[in-house]
Amino acid sequence: MPEKITLVGGGLSGSLLAVYLARKGYDVYIYERRPDMRKGDYVGGRSINLALSDRGIRGLERVGLEKEILDISIPMNGRMMHDIEGKLAYQPYGKDGQSIYSVSRGGLNVKLLQLADAYSNIHIFFDMKCTFCDPEQGVTRYTDANGSEVEDKADVVIGTDGAFSAVRDAFMTSRFSYSQTYENFGYKELEITPNGLGEFQMNKNCLHIWPRSSYMMIALPNPGGNFTCTLFMPWEGEVSLESLKTKDDVTAFFNSDFGDAAGLMPGLTQDFFENPTGSLATIRCYPWVKGRTALLGDSAHAVVPFYGQGMNCCFEDCVVLDELVEEFAGNWPQILDAYQKSRKPNADSIATLALQNFMEMRDLVGTDAFRHRKHIEHDLTELYPGIFKSQYELVTFSKTSYKYALDMGAKNDKLLNYIIGEKLEDKLSNKEFMTSLILEKLKS
Repeated sequence: MPEKITLVGGGLSGSLLAVYLARKGYDVYIYERRPDMRKGDYVGGRSINLALSDRGIRGLERVGLEKEILDISIPMNGRMMHDIEGKLAYQPYGKDGQSIYSVSRGGLNVKLLQLADAYSNIHIFFDMKCTFCDPEQGVTRYTDANGSEVEDKADVVIGTDGAFSAVRDAFMTSRFSYSQTYENFGYKELEITPNGLGEFQMNKNCLHIWPRSSYMMIALPNPGGNFTCTLFMPWEGEVSLESLKTKDDVTAFFNSDFGDAAGLMPGLTQDFFENPTGSLATIRCYPWVKGRTALLGDSAHAVVPFYGQGMNCCFEDCVVLDELVEEFAGNWPQILDAYQKSRKPNADSIATLALQNFMEMRDLVGTDAFRHRKHIEHDLTELYPGIFKSQYELVTFSKTSYKYALDMGAKNDKLLNYIIGEKLEDKLSNKEFMTSLILEKLKS
């Protein structure tokens, strides 16, 4: 059994994985590039809200943290569409009682690090930038805040250092496949503030979407009564981030395109020009294992955020690895090989699903045809739960693999196309007819 495991990165997946490994008796060392966020000076540089769903909750259940996190999160039962005139249309995410949860990225990371502190066999070092990795030998080097160099050698090294991973850079040799694909969209984080009484100014139990075809804005609730908004726009073009050059440009654009939100955003222009502009990238690579070293989480499979599964997928990586440690009784070559073969097809699938959902959220959710389709899909999930599950339900509220959800989503689309094309909406409650039709269409 290896005595020492080094995790390069103490973010969400690194801190959760550390607890899993410590509970199994491993000596775990975490090297984190950022300062200690528990001191209150955490600056994320990325979205401060995340959507926690069943896969992520299961990851937290294994360390007994799920209730504490759910208590500081806000359930979102569906998405609320805002059209250009400010009219609202609601679409539930799943069946009654099914929700995703808006949770603070920093708050969740702090809770995980605090939990890690309870284990004497977890050692955490902050302000440590990884500058070197030898995957075969398990050697890593770091530069601290004072410029001093620290070297570490471990039996197993796991890169949990995010989309722009230094550990993954060390894999860039022959027979390593890698792609980094950027979308022609950037994003800005903005804020809808509480009213004068500190209350939410919109429905707090929804993920709000302003779909505008070639761009969109979303908003997630925070416990303080505010919403974190994210504007997604093309980098260049007639209507783009580049085109919004002045405060007057931004004010006029929001008044015309997001009129119902603009009046709730007193700090709009300051947020727009002072907050950084983020980019959207999908990263795919393989193999995830080289020598003593493996990639996990965003370092192996960064995805765009439009299915709300980035963190959930990373936590599922941790769960799978934890299960394999048990299955293979600490034989790490077997563990790591089985891990990458299990997770790679699912990581590729959620990357594809996230890109598909971007188009859906941006271009389709506000249309009558899409709402009609969603009503049919929702009725099928309610009336025939034993044989029909929506793709969203499979991804967000089930244990099935992302690959299965992707494949079943394509079959579901064919079924819905047939129902709409043949105008069979009035037969949805005909149990005998519809059961036969669903089984016929979904088996192919």
